[in-house]
Amino acid sequence: MIGVAPQQNHLSAKGPGYWVKTILVEGLLLLGLIASVFPFYWVFVMSTNTTSDIYRVPPKVIPGGNLWTNVTNVLTNMDFFQSFANSLIVSLVCTVLALFFCSIAGFTFAKFEFPGRNVLFALLLGTMLIPTAGSTVASFVIMANLGWIGTFLPLIIPGMATAFGIFWMRQYALSAIPNELIDAARLDGCGHLRIYWHVALPALRPALGFFGILTFITSWNDYLWPLIVLNDPRMYTLQVSLTSLKGVYDTDYSMIMAGTLMSTIPLIIIFFLGARQFIANISAGALKF
Repeated sequence: MIGVAPQQNHLSAKGPGYWVKTILVEGLLLLGLIASVFPFYWVFVMSTNTTSDIYRVPPKVIPGGNLWTNVTNVLTNMDFFQSFANSLIVSLVCTVLALFFCSIAGFTFAKFEFPGRNVLFALLLGTMLIPTAGSTVASFVIMANLGWIGTFLPLIIPGMATAFGIFWMRQYALSAIPNELIDAARLDGCGHLRIYWHVALPALRPALGFFGILTFITSWNDYLWPLIVLNDPRMYTLQVSLTSLKGVYDTDYSMIMAGTLMSTIPLIIIFFLGARQFIANISAGALKF
């Protein structure tokens, strides 16, 4: 009874304003959750109905029974599994390379002194101001001169190191990696690569988790650049291949929504798997430091 009384007094001390604020915050979070989940639910609903059902007024808001038919039409009208494999290869390779190069560059900018470091970092940030559409023509000319058009190289090589990725890793490394830890590693005879591998990478795992998810999703959803540089339908990524489902005179939107749903499922799986690891690493980092 002695240990329970202070807790009861503490709860009773919370006035109506506290509960109103709590209900308001929880309500806003619930609305945000609904707004985030509803587009995925709506795509699922449209993919389980027919195109005529999509145009109904009022629209149907419950799933129908046409999902398997739409999925079968998708598999019949496009080489889904080949395009899926192409997207998976490009996204995985691009993600792995970006994680390595951006993390080692960000770690170097954050913890090592070298001539021109601030100037180079300022130039790097300046490239973030250039819109993607403004550099598309120049990038295509470079890729054509290198003879890479029609291959996966234009989708992978330019994404190996991004300005945002290096900036993100640098900012995280500034606070996550103590200078004393690096000095201790140097006293033990570690070179730059060993310090990066044994000191920087364990501390950067939460940042790597976030950036890996972001890079994979960005590469998977990329449409314009693969459409420009790929000229063989057998090498089309999934987002480019989905455009073949659109007819010239008539379009089966329920089939397109089914294809969109099928292309979204891997992203949802990757996000949930990566998010769990991301949150776990944040907790471990907080306890460690």
